[in-house]
Amino acid sequence: ITDDFLAVSHDKHIGMRVQPPASATQSQAAHMPSGNEASSENYYFRKVERLDGNIGYIKFDLFLDDEGAKETALLALKFVANTKAIIFDLRQNGGGSPEMIRFITSSLFDKPTLLNQMMDRDSKIVEEYTTLSDFAGPHFGPDIPIFVLTSNRTFSGAEEFSYNLKNLKRATIVGETTGGGAHPVRGEKIGERFELRVPFMRAHNPITKTNWEGTGVEPDVKVPADKALEKALELARSKTGKPK
Repeated sequence: ITDDFLAVSHDKHIGMRVQPPASATQSQAAHMPSGNEASSENYYFRKVERLDGNIGYIKFDLFLDDEGAKETALLALKFVANTKAIIFDLRQNGGGSPEMIRFITSSLFDKPTLLNQMMDRDSKIVEEYTTLSDFAGPHFGPDIPIFVLTSNRTFSGAEEFSYNLKNLKRATIVGETTGGGAHPVRGEKIGERFELRVPFMRAHNPITKTNWEGTGVEPDVKVPADKALEKALELARSKTGKPK
């Protein structure tokens, strides 16, 4: 059924899921890890390092809207607070919450900045996402170069993070063109055992007046995904004065 939906709509977010009996009564399942499942995965933060040349590196694979995830994100950002450049590795990131996107992005701007808007089917703006004016974590000024690593598996919210920063000229995107999914979805129950994930809004960038649906986010520097970190480090060191 999902294959048929994809063949007609070409929307990579749409799909039919089988729900186990225990969750068959739940409405609009979020399909996002939470509680012990999320914490046991360290909220999908995989690696935080200080690389040679004093370059900060943060790899995470999901944007979770969870207090534990935000605390973990703050710890990661604090760890790289004194580095000369920061690399966000989203090559395996499948997306997630716009709230978490806003939360992390707030560390990269000194003043409230409009990132993204959500439109309904009638092209009415129903929600706007602006960086937080009361963000309690470290702030990285415009003199700190930011790099985002992407692959063809980078999807949905991870694409928004990349697309926002690219169009605000706040980051250099390095890697492959992303997957191309810009429509938030919600779950609709179909009988007792099935749920249809239905796109119900679309992202609208205030700068480009469009989004990345079906096209993906084109990197500023296009290289194979497995070479993206190496290339970003080369670029970061050239900007911060560290020899290769």
